[in-house]
Amino acid sequence: MCGIWATFGVEGGLTATCLKCFTAINHRGPDAWRIEQDAREPLAILGFQRLAIVDGLHGMQPMRLHRYPRITLICNGEIYNFNRLREQYHYPYETNCDVEAIIHNYENFGIADAVKRLDGVFAFCLVDGEKRKVYIARDPYGVRPLFKLQDDEKGIMAICSEAKGLIGIKQKAGEKSTLGQFPPGHFEEWDILEDGKVKHNHTEQYFKPGMPPRFIPFVSENELSKFNVYEKTAHLLEAACKKRLMSDRRIGCLLSGGLDSSLITALVVKLAKVHKLPYKIQTFAIGMGDSPDLIAARTVADYLGTEHHEVKFDENDVREALDNVIYHLESFDITTIRASLPMYLLSKYIKENTDTTVVFSGEGADELAQGYIYFRDAPNETAAHEESIRLLSDIYLYDGLRADRTTSAFSLELRVPFLDIQFTSHYLSIEPTFRQPQNGVEKHLLRKSFAKSGLLPDSILYRHKEAFSDGVASVKKSLFTIIEEVIKERLPENNLRFPGLQPSTAESKYYRYVFEKSFPGQYNFTPYYWMPKWVQVSDPSARFIKHYAAS
Repeated sequence: MCGIWATFGVEGGLTATCLKCFTAINHRGPDAWRIEQDAREPLAILGFQRLAIVDGLHGMQPMRLHRYPRITLICNGEIYNFNRLREQYHYPYETNCDVEAIIHNYENFGIADAVKRLDGVFAFCLVDGEKRKVYIARDPYGVRPLFKLQDDEKGIMAICSEAKGLIGIKQKAGEKSTLGQFPPGHFEEWDILEDGKVKHNHTEQYFKPGMPPRFIPFVSENELSKFNVYEKTAHLLEAACKKRLMSDRRIGCLLSGGLDSSLITALVVKLAKVHKLPYKIQTFAIGMGDSPDLIAARTVADYLGTEHHEVKFDENDVREALDNVIYHLESFDITTIRASLPMYLLSKYIKENTDTTVVFSGEGADELAQGYIYFRDAPNETAAHEESIRLLSDIYLYDGLRADRTTSAFSLELRVPFLDIQFTSHYLSIEPTFRQPQNGVEKHLLRKSFAKSGLLPDSILYRHKEAFSDGVASVKKSLFTIIEEVIKERLPENNLRFPGLQPSTAESKYYRYVFEKSFPGQYNFTPYYWMPKWVQVSDPSARFIKHYAAS
């Protein structure tokens, strides 16, 4: 996890506004920073905020290689097949930094094939000075963030890992300029004109959820051919965790005690022993009082023998964090903000109290494996499959965004094995009826895949626990109640009016009110409020779905 930032066609050099924007993302890379400008492209400025995870000595960016001196790269990402690419194409690597593979791929195959050959998560900007081209690209599910500012009238384009690194420039750009997320699974080509301005040339989507890998997969088809569908599912999820172990920093796991985080934690603990990592895996859980999340996570941690940390938060923590969470999220979506509060506070604890920097998490499982409780109401298996595809296509706007921003706010790097390309391709290719909830149990296929593995006991695999808890009797106030009280105190009494998507409750109005302070007029950041499907509810929480009470 790092922060990338670049401007093209902006006159005046490195202005005070640009510097302020660049420093707005220093939480993404506290270890080092660098800004570069080449006189041959005088209106192109590239910046990098580094969190050193791999190759601390040679991994600094912007990256240039002796072999290709006119290629410059900035990238926030991890390329898991960088060693396989070197072996396959005999790339003469100069560093041990995985993102170097992007430059070699580009020089050998061009941008379109370069991105298709990457097994990893990434957001990058590559400048080819010789061809006078700029390319930007983002990984298939948008695990790594990327925003783009575009002003065609002034010949300006700028990119950044977060919108807060561009909003100051946007406010000085033309009225027709746009700022928004660059879509996952896409790449874009820009021309550098003679006067240093830039012009958009081409945008292409290279990936849609469920597409098979276009690179040599981590697990060969020959190896997978000996497994049945359940064994293949378990094997590929373990492989997704294995390839994500590459790190020079300590690895830990976020553990709620639910199925998704428990499986990932169990696999990481297993692989840590196999690879003889020189430390015990740390696990982290958060809740209010003796919440179900804390109790469930404690059970899993005890079973796996991790170094477990429990974090309890209270009303004061919520009051202090709420507005900061909205600023870091760059969203006013209701359920995203609610779910982000505990994750933000947990990340803060990890940063301040431990030496863990890389954290594994279970994000993506609910979208992929139909884990949301409303999937029980899907009219048929085709509709359920299409909803999975929709959720995965938009995960970068909601759960994926939450996971990245809450961890990056405290300089942690998140790893999400459930969004692995080979694993998602396999899972979405399984007969749709097998992927639906069975007898009121979500993720039945996933649970059954590990039932005989010995990884976790059935008492954990088949325990039903909602991914988000309201608090229990031992807590005087639930999180929702605290949020309601804070909003009642802080929401202005005057009639608030906003462009675009309209808030309809006091809670949604307050979130939008805080959002507009930092990102005025950028309602496109949240195109719609995340809501369950096929059920008649006015609140996104699972609490209001009939199956929740029945469970």
